Amino acid sequence: MTDPVIRALTPSDAALFTTFEDSPHVGRAAFGHAYTSTADGGEYRPDWSWVALRDNTVIARAAWWGGPDDTEPVVLNWFDFADGEAGAGAELLRRAPFDKEYELIAPAGWRDDPAVRTAVEARVAAATAAGMKPLVERYRYRWTPDCPLPERTGRLTFRPEPDDAVILDVLRRVHSVTLDAHARKAIEGPGGLEAAAQEELDFFHWCPSPREWWQLAYTPDGEVAGIQVPAHNPSGPCVGFIGVVPEARGHGYGYDLLVECTRFLVERGAEFVAGATDQGNAPMAAAFARAGYPVTQEWVHLA
Repeated sequence: MTDPVIRALTPSDAALFTTFEDSPHVGRAAFGHAYTSTADGGEYRPDWSWVALRDNTVIARAAWWGGPDDTEPVVLNWFDFADGEAGAGAELLRRAPFDKEYELIAPAGWRDDPAVRTAVEARVAAATAAGMKPLVERYRYRWTPDCPLPERTGRLTFRPEPDDAVILDVLRRVHSVTLDAHARKAIEGPGGLEAAAQEELDFFHWCPSPREWWQLAYTPDGEVAGIQVPAHNPSGPCVGFIGVVPEARGHGYGYDLLVECTRFLVERGAEFVAGATDQGNAPMAAAFARAGYPVTQEWVHLA
């Protein structure tokens, strides 16, 4: 058996990516998405799309995604390989020059279907062989007009906050005690709590939605209860961030923040609202369920 040729695509041969048969079980194609090159007006850049070829046939492929203005990819969110070619898939990930997190997109309840579970676990094993480590599994939600629109509780008052320094301080407070795996990973790094808060702030600025949408929530006695950031990412309207400061927890305010975020976006024309939370974050998962958000996908994150 010949060794595979592993390389990035170019605008002239980007169509190679789609010559590999999509998995019917897992991956972006399973949810109505398709690989389209930016050379053809799509969302994936050829130089961030890599393939492993054996005898000129694609046996493994990976595509890293980034926003339209990004100079480097943000995340790996497409990775698959032919039967028996997990080794080629792992080698592709090792050789590609991108040290980015892998978001493996899977259907909700993927462990309940043996074929889907096999497909997911094979990708996780190949990514692990390439040097990645499992980080967290997350629920992905999507509110649509078919879902009930939750009513505001009236317990909190929301006001825009134009000062980034104030926002950063609230983010530090939120992340000082957190169930969020990404925040905890950042806190464990050299930048500590400051880095975790700054990562959130940088994400807010990265989103193409208006800065004035960011809101702090206040209790009736004027104390900060938390922060909610309605946003648009390149894919559309989303719950950018929900966070309750530690001293205000235990009152279910996460639900109030989520309701305000949802209604804020809907009142500005959103026809859907995407959201996500770690599966281990039981309070936030309960808030999404109470607000009528169905789980539409589960994402397995490796870093």
